[in-house]
Amino acid sequence: MSQVNNLIDVCHRVYQKQFVSAYDGNISIKISDNSFLITRSGVCKGDVTEKDILEIDSSSNVLKGSGKVSTEAKIHLFAYQNRKDVSAVVHCHPIYSTAFATFGEGFTKNIFPEVVLTLGNVPLCEYGTPSTDELPESMLPFIKSSSALLLKNHGAVTFGKNIFDAYFKMEKLEHQANIIFLARMLGGEKEIPAKKVEQLLSIAKSVYGIEK
Repeated sequence: MSQVNNLIDVCHRVYQKQFVSAYDGNISIKISDNSFLITRSGVCKGDVTEKDILEIDSSSNVLKGSGKVSTEAKIHLFAYQNRKDVSAVVHCHPIYSTAFATFGEGFTKNIFPEVVLTLGNVPLCEYGTPSTDELPESMLPFIKSSSALLLKNHGAVTFGKNIFDAYFKMEKLEHQANIIFLARMLGGEKEIPAKKVEQLLSIAKSVYGIEK
């Protein structure tokens, strides 16, 4: 599949999963150091077609396509500028993750082995007004070391080596948030002991080549 088709596929997935509603969210792919594919502003992700994909440069100028560039393109461009290993960005408002972001809590405890290995800590960024530089600036303390971020009173953003990597991180993030929410209804989640986390990371490195 082409990069455009992959982007459309992921747009439809985030809508079907209810990670976004109405015109929420935006998704992008890095094509080169000065070329990025991104969903245009004001389109339902469940309805995205090729005509809804823009190609922009690192200053948000439209290179190809028709439509308005989302003000939240700043989130995406900030990630690409600060992380050379990132080739795709997914920004959504998944219900449970956004609930934690609105409550004012990130995911910084080691609760699930698979999350430790795939996401690691998911810190909470301070609130930044959409369309302003406050939003990307809120990501600055964490951008170098995080695969996923919660945006206070806003939503979540994930970074990947490709579009599906970024999407599945969003899916894993929301799955974790849902389970932790339910666990608290039962009395609260239990953290993996530090020694067990060390053991997990050691196994991951030797068996899967994953280094955290």
